[in-house]
Amino acid sequence: MAARTTIEKLRILADAAKYDASCASSGTSKRSAIGTSGIGSTEGMGICHAYAPDGRCISLLKVLLTNFCTFDCRYCVNRVSSNVERARFTPEELVRLTLDFYKRNYIEGLFLSSGIIRSPDYTMEQIVEVARSLREDHGFLGYIHLKSIPEASPELIAAAGRHADRLSINIELPRTEGLRHYAPEKSAATIRKAMGDVRSGIDENRHARKSRLLRRAKPPRFAPGGQSTQMIVGADGSDDGQILRASTRLYGSYRLRRVYYSAYSPIPDASADLPPVRPPLVREHRLYQADWMLRFYGFGVDEIMDGGAQGMLDLAIDPKLAWALVHREWFPVDINRAPRETLLRVPGLGPIAIGKLLAARRHARLRLDDLARLTTSVKKLLPFIEAADWSPGSLTDSPGLAARLAPPAEQLSLF
Repeated sequence: MAARTTIEKLRILADAAKYDASCASSGTSKRSAIGTSGIGSTEGMGICHAYAPDGRCISLLKVLLTNFCTFDCRYCVNRVSSNVERARFTPEELVRLTLDFYKRNYIEGLFLSSGIIRSPDYTMEQIVEVARSLREDHGFLGYIHLKSIPEASPELIAAAGRHADRLSINIELPRTEGLRHYAPEKSAATIRKAMGDVRSGIDENRHARKSRLLRRAKPPRFAPGGQSTQMIVGADGSDDGQILRASTRLYGSYRLRRVYYSAYSPIPDASADLPPVRPPLVREHRLYQADWMLRFYGFGVDEIMDGGAQGMLDLAIDPKLAWALVHREWFPVDINRAPRETLLRVPGLGPIAIGKLLAARRHARLRLDDLARLTTSVKKLLPFIEAADWSPGSLTDSPGLAARLAPPAEQLSLF
């Protein structure tokens, strides 16, 4: 068989990387200007966009080292028993590809993952070599995100942390039983230990860099962007409450920067005990909204699940509104007197708008016109707030409030 060209390898390995949600990319349909008088294409492979905490968009070459894998995880398109096209880059090829893309201003960084070849240690060595060569041989200062192999030696994961901005280790499925059933070669305990090692490395590095004794010789950084993980939604029958409880444990135990939720996608030749269709994408969206409530709004999992039913979030409305409709005794909230923690419970008010609101009310009692300048969703706020010129009266307890605030129903697609 003729050796694959670089572009063929890129087509296969960038497509295989699309299942990894640990960096956010924009969605669009495929289109190309080939054969037309126009320019541009959305079919180029390998480049996705991630967002920095300050809102900057960073273009990344998102690719696998290889989609060969010795594991047989039943939910994974790259499992050993899959008959997908296979390809593999050498570390030298990936370094050259990254530098070429960077010099053409296509990308600002690299997101690298891999199937497991030969052994977890061998695979991790190859991944680390790509990052090491970029940093040490070529002085590459761009962003590098490496997927770590949890079964690899702690020394190799530590080496990855010295070269990468962020490390991530996939938790795969929310429940240990699900992982044992669908990915018998993986161990939840091993994954958690690897996450713990990364957390220890990050904590030790942070403390060392603050040490007065080391002020003149600070140690090299270790994964300054922290660690993240990805959880597959809808493959093993876990409900939303179980998923959010798993996320809460991960945030608390390993100080993850993000838990990414990836709706299960049916794969070719799938096992009969996997769902034949993917869960609705809106479920993934509601989980991200609930995750935001856990991290930035002070909600607990049980509170969030109050707005759902039978362990599942309400897909029709966002989980914060669902909670407010169940707990109307909290409302109306006086925007001129309520503390920040209470304002965070008001549907339609976010941390940024609340910061502006708290600053503005030091100077005057706020009216609805004032609020309209701080947020775009005053209509959504009306049943839940009091202002200098507004009181909702009986609107808060109105029986038809849920229908009034829910988005209009949409015709389902037949295809």
